[in-house]
Amino acid sequence: MSDRSHSLLKIRLDIPKAKTTLEMTDEARFQNETLRPIIKFQNPLLLAAFGNYIRKHKNGFYDLTPDKRLEYIENAIQKDIKFRNSLKGMIIGQFTIEEYQNYIQNSSALNKRMMGMVIDRLKDQIQFFEEPVLV
Repeated sequence: MSDRSHSLLKIRLDIPKAKTTLEMTDEARFQNETLRPIIKFQNPLLLAAFGNYIRKHKNGFYDLTPDKRLEYIENAIQKDIKFRNSLKGMIIGQFTIEEYQNYIQNSSALNKRMMGMVIDRLKDQIQFFEEPVLV
């Protein structure tokens, strides 16, 4: 294992609930062994990136109802290809070479899982994006 791979694996967070079994598909195993720990590790960066996305788009997010804010998150990631690719890069950049080689075998399905997990994570932390109150 290369120094880079060893270093990347060493800093990853352990997620005891992300179990793997022999019955799992390769995609589900990759999701639990690779994507979940990386997305959790990158959470502060993902939050900062979405906060910046809100600001770049004239803070329209803050004018929306709570339900529309959830839709906004989903649409931002699904429809804004540049933003989605930026988020993917934040995650893929944390792959080891071996993980990257597995990823490219089925990148389409893994991208769907990856972006679904990011969407869920941002929605679950929507309170982070509350408009600051000026005093």
